Amino acid sequence: MMQTVEFSLNGKAVTVQGPPAMPLLFALRGALAHKGTRLGCGEGHCGACTVTLDGVPVTSCNTPLSAVEGRAVGTVEGIVAADHPLVAVLIRHQAGQCGYCLPGILTKAATLIDQGRGVDEICAALDENLCRCGAHARILAAIAEVAS
Repeated sequence: MMQTVEFSLNGKAVTVQGPPAMPLLFALRGALAHKGTRLGCGEGHCGACTVTLDGVPVTSCNTPLSAVEGRAVGTVEGIVAADHPLVAVLIRHQAGQCGYCLPGILTKAATLIDQGRGVDEICAALDENLCRCGAHARILAAIAEVAS
């Protein structure tokens, strides 16, 4: 059974058709062609697929498409398009090695920075986001610079 779901994506109204239980991630990467959000573990444990839902970071691999009806979804593309200060600082710190984890980390960190959260709270929240290539210390240094 297919469902038509309407929601806001990075501030723009979108409509997607798909099975209600289809992961939001598949709609983002497929029908909406937002490839920045990554599929990592597929179980919500690694954070690579982190997006925001009504301003709250969530893993899109285990958020069903039906759950976003009428809501606001934000992705890394929206953060980059808004020229968030964290983007330039991450580049300056050479914080991305392979970059696979970075969209999820950037999405979560930028959201928490914008909410006025402190460095310690942001770093604790990022414990759920895995960086396997060793750039995590540079990522945290960039976040600390912007958040302080």
